Amino acid sequence: MRAMTITEDHRLELAELPEPVAAPGEVLIDVVAAGVNRADVAQTAGKYPPPPGASELPGLEVSGHRRDTGEAVVALLAGGGYAEVVAVPEGQLLPAPENMELTDAAGVVEVCATVVSNLVLEGGLADGQTVLIHGGTGGIGTVAIQIARQLGARVMTTVGSDEAITQVRELGADHAWNRHTTDVPDAVREAGGADVILDIVGGPALADNVTMLREHGRLIIIGTLGGASGELPVGMLMGKRARVIGTTLRSRPTESKREILQRTRELVWPMLADGTVNIPIHATFELEEAAAAQNVLREGGHLGKVILQVAARNA
Repeated sequence: MRAMTITEDHRLELAELPEPVAAPGEVLIDVVAAGVNRADVAQTAGKYPPPPGASELPGLEVSGHRRDTGEAVVALLAGGGYAEVVAVPEGQLLPAPENMELTDAAGVVEVCATVVSNLVLEGGLADGQTVLIHGGTGGIGTVAIQIARQLGARVMTTVGSDEAITQVRELGADHAWNRHTTDVPDAVREAGGADVILDIVGGPALADNVTMLREHGRLIIIGTLGGASGELPVGMLMGKRARVIGTTLRSRPTESKREILQRTRELVWPMLADGTVNIPIHATFELEEAAAAQNVLREGGHLGKVILQVAARNA
């Protein structure tokens, strides 16, 4: 099979590899397309190795067909998605969303599961609460804005340009600020603060995030784009009776992923079917163009997901 491997000097290289062998409880998926995520970029750079036992190939989500039944599915992976065939535990599969091309569906499961696991299961975001979503134009941000709005939350977000403010407002954001030209903590506090903050920046943003929380607020850290270390104002955190929650999806056991995916299917799949939630696709690249696809994420400024077309379009 064709697959993108990571070389010792951290480049992506197309190679011919043996197909994976399905272990007990796993099924083989003939991949149509794969989603490109920041975790893939970090892994390529040597900064985010796969969990023990997972494929060394990058790629955390795919769409395709079960080889045993032919069913169109999406799969959440711990690795291996940049390839024509993947082996995945059956509990990490969902039926492909209705009324969606399989190529586009490759960008659905990781972001939707991430948003549900963090905003809903970890953060307990509820009707009438306020959420601040950092990085509103990214793959996770664009979906988080829409799902939070459907949950009845007031949505605030940060973006990287004035143009992006219009884009995220069209997705449902009530407030949006250009982080390069706005004092975001002041703006958020003036707007009343946040019950839940979804953060991809990490350590350097800890103090500012805590100042923006309301009483009993929840700061959920899902990324460390700005760095893994920072100062936490513990006294302020205690005074607000707030919580800091750090999570990852990739390294969770299959049973945990199964529970998250079932809740994702129950909550989000109907929204995808009736169009109340849309997965913006910024660009689609061929498998062998994976390096260029990852560069889009490195450079930023994109709106939504980046996809790799793995199978031939007429397959």
